[in-house]
Amino acid sequence: MLEKLKERLSKSRVVRFGDREIITEGLDLSFWADISHRSMTASWPSFIAGAVLVFVVFNAGFGLLYWIGDQPISNVARNDYLDYLYFSIETLSTAGYGDMHPQTHYGHFIATVELFTGIFSMSLMTGLIFSRFSRPRARLLFVNNPVIAMQDGEQTLMVRVANERHNVIGNATARLWVLKNTISKEGQPIRRFSELSLLKNEHPALALSWTLYHTLDETSLLHDLDADGMKAVGIALAVVVSGYDVVAAQTIHARKTYDHTDIRFGQRYADILENLDDGRIRIDYGKFHDTVAE
Repeated sequence: MLEKLKERLSKSRVVRFGDREIITEGLDLSFWADISHRSMTASWPSFIAGAVLVFVVFNAGFGLLYWIGDQPISNVARNDYLDYLYFSIETLSTAGYGDMHPQTHYGHFIATVELFTGIFSMSLMTGLIFSRFSRPRARLLFVNNPVIAMQDGEQTLMVRVANERHNVIGNATARLWVLKNTISKEGQPIRRFSELSLLKNEHPALALSWTLYHTLDETSLLHDLDADGMKAVGIALAVVVSGYDVVAAQTIHARKTYDHTDIRFGQRYADILENLDDGRIRIDYGKFHDTVAE
């Protein structure tokens, strides 16, 4: 029994969707089976730490192979392991300063294997770094809290978005989804997601800020739901914005999820626009997340 429990825990993973954590079990995906995806999704500190670890392990291993040989490298005075480690670093990085070089068949063989490993690993690392840098990333700022307030005479759900880069995102498209717990006709609990209609879901050139509006009329899945009602059915929101980054010449995507506890009723966003005396418009992003009572 204990062994089965340990096996289940060893194969469990925690998946985060916004602030919600989901534990998955039963999938046995080894670390090396998806190393490319792990390399692409790891944080930069983790990626660099992993690259350093691989570099150290490779050099330590090849340095040990040189060290156990019968003086395979010339100009190693005391046959110290540290000297062979330095030679391994020169070989693996293809630097080759020339003061030490293989002088036996064994040394040439190990150096050949290490040179191939160095060229292969450097090519692989170059490709991974290029892929990480060239991957399109949106710098979109989503407001901390959706709000529900009167807009044009109707209760409206609002979510504010801003482009932090201030470059143009052409043909920007926004989609708003709601997740809620329901009961099927067979009496089974189901968590369903449905798209909520937006008054305007397209922006020709998103460069500054954009507020999304969903009217809570009779056709809305959120109609007549207050904070307690949203809690009862486990309401969650997901906002997805995509568009064409004219600088990177690539399509970018960004998303933000909200729990029902994030929604503020009877609040609207603080005004961040100000008309200056010289005719220009000032935008204060320091108040981007601020809300005020209706």
